[in-house]
Amino acid sequence: MTKLTKKAKTLAAAVNRDKLYGINEAIALAKANATSKFDETIEVAMNLGVDPRHADQMVRGVVTLPKGTGKTVRVGVFAKGAKADEAREAGADVVGAEDLMEIVQGGTIDFDRCIATPDMMGVVGRLGKVLGPKGLMPNPKLGTVTMNVAEAVKAAKGGQIEYRVEKAGIIHSGIGKASFAAEDLRANFDALVDAIVKAKPSGAKGKYVRKVAISSTMGAGVRIDTAEVAGA
Repeated sequence: MTKLTKKAKTLAAAVNRDKLYGINEAIALAKANATSKFDETIEVAMNLGVDPRHADQMVRGVVTLPKGTGKTVRVGVFAKGAKADEAREAGADVVGAEDLMEIVQGGTIDFDRCIATPDMMGVVGRLGKVLGPKGLMPNPKLGTVTMNVAEAVKAAKGGQIEYRVEKAGIIHSGIGKASFAAEDLRANFDALVDAIVKAKPSGAKGKYVRKVAISSTMGAGVRIDTAEVAGA
């Protein structure tokens, strides 16, 4: 059995694991438990009543957090000519075509989000085994395969995040940093939850939002009363 450190015991004691907290109280607790020397990420975990093994129960999408993520996002764009120039002007960190494909194939992925124009998908498609497992493969449904690369780049850098349900029916996502004001974390929390609720698949049966918890990177999880979650 793993022995808890003194710090872990202190953090665990600060949270009643049997209690369901209100959203604002849970956010306050998560912030208070973020006592590491670095600025911890505040993370949300939602357990949904879906089985992702079935195509009609997959929950996936993008949402823009109104108060940002607190992270510096590096954006890579596969484009040529005028669209490549448009991407650079919008603030893309890495722009290229076949040359960028070769760099990625060589093992260097210097970006956190990947965008491509439709005409470049033949090139990007060769990188499926590299980008796919990292969740970086451009997807038209997520707005990352588009001719409007400037808008996509600005969205990626302006607080847009992607969410996707895991095999166990759980979505994990960061909603900001512990240094954020509580009201800013609440705004981001509401935006994320609203997007996930609206993305409820037609194949989902019974209760959709089953459990919700919030924590800091190194802190204890705080269970949230789903009665406070709109659409739960």
